[in-house]
Amino acid sequence: MGEYSCRKRAMKAYEFPTKVKSDGKLDLPDNILKLIPNDQTIRVIILVGESDTDERSVWSKITAEQFFAGYCEADSIYDRT
Repeated sequence: MGEYSCRKRAMKAYEFPTKVKSDGKLDLPDNILKLIPNDQTIRVIILVGESDTDERSVWSKITAEQFFAGYCEADSIYDRT
């Protein structure tokens, strides 16, 4: 991946729906292509909708990670029956 330096300068944002093609590429609408100068590095942000199942899975994973992050060897005395 190339190097990206963050400089304080104004940026324009363009929003449009598109689909990922089978080869992994995105189509940019012609009217957007006309607005972007050739040979210019651009910043791309991709927003993808999540399903409720994905969100629950993420929360379950975070909960387990946080629980075990607080567990230490001294707590093992409570594991014995």
